[in-house]
Amino acid sequence: MKRTAKSTGAARAGSEIGEGRRRHPNRRLDASKPDRGTAPAADPAAETQLAEASTQTEPAPGLYLVATPIGNLADITLRGLAVLRGADRIFCEDTRVTAKLLARYGIATPLAAYHDYNAEQVRPVILTALRRGERVALVADAGTPLVSDPGYKLVREAIAGNLPITAIPGPTAAVTAVILSGLPPDAFLFAGFLPPRQAARRRALARWAAVEATLVFYETTPRLAESLADMAEVLGNRAAAVARELTKLHEGVRRGRLADLAAHYRLAGPPRGEAVVVVGPPERREPDQAEIDERLRTTLSELGVREAAAKLASETGRSRGELYRRALALRGGKQ
Repeated sequence: MKRTAKSTGAARAGSEIGEGRRRHPNRRLDASKPDRGTAPAADPAAETQLAEASTQTEPAPGLYLVATPIGNLADITLRGLAVLRGADRIFCEDTRVTAKLLARYGIATPLAAYHDYNAEQVRPVILTALRRGERVALVADAGTPLVSDPGYKLVREAIAGNLPITAIPGPTAAVTAVILSGLPPDAFLFAGFLPPRQAARRRALARWAAVEATLVFYETTPRLAESLADMAEVLGNRAAAVARELTKLHEGVRRGRLADLAAHYRLAGPPRGEAVVVVGPPERREPDQAEIDERLRTTLSELGVREAAAKLASETGRSRGELYRRALALRGGKQ
C-alpha cells in the first residue's frame, strides 16, 4: 500500500504473530516482493492454474479493472490471469512491481505506467485504444484498482464515452482487515488515507466520529502511533485493530483499545510493512436514571409530557410508557 497505490492476519487477540515461532498459513506461498535476483521456484499448482486460465474465452474489447494480490502472489484469480494474458496492453502504477506478477505466471502482455503523475497524458492514450476496440487491463500495484489508487477519472471518462468496462474482483486490504479484526463487519466505512498533518487529520476524524459503523483507514507505519493517538482523542478510546503485512509471511493483527495501541507503537516503533487500522463503531453508554431525569426536566421546559417522553424514547431507546410516567412524576413534583 502506498499513499496512492497498494494497500496493506491471523494473530492472537492483543498480540502479533512472532516471526518464526510457528508455522504460518502463508509460509509456503510467494510474497509480492521476492528477493532481487532470485528466480521463483516452479509451482505445479500455479502451472495448473495457468493451464485452466488459458482455456477460458478470450476477453472481449473493453477496459478491465483487474484486482491483483495484496501480498501473496498465489491470490491472483483464474479470471484475472486470463484477462491479463489476453489483454492487448496492461497499464499499472509501477511497471517493476507488476512485471514480477506477470513473470511469475509467464504473461508477456505489453506493460505501461499509469499513475498520478502521468495520468493526464496517458489517459487519452488509453481511451483512444478503447475506442479502437482494444482490450485494456488496469491494475494497481496491489489490491483492487481505484481503491486508494489511480483510475477513477479514467473510469468516469470511459463511462461518459459509452466504452465497455468490467471489473475482475479479487483481493483488497480493507475488507481483509475488517474480517480479521474481530470488529462488527455488518456495516463499515472505508475512509482511505488520513491527512499527514495532525490538525487536518483530526478534522477528518471528527467527520467520521458519529458514523454508526466500523471505520477502516490506511496509514503509513511511520505515522501509525500518532494517528492512533489522534483517533483515541477524537473518536474516543474504542476497540480497534491494526493489521499489517496482510497475506504475507509475517502477517499480523494487533487488537486492543486505541490508546493502548498508540502506546504500543510509540514504544515499539513503526512496524514493518504496511498497515490497515480498523476502528469499532461508537460504543453507546446506557444513561443512568439521574441523567434521564435531568434530560426529562430540560425537555419538559420546552415540550408537553407526551412529546417529551416520545422525544427521549427516540434518543435513548427507553420505553415511551416508562418515560411518560416518569415525566408525569417530575412535573407533579414527585422526585
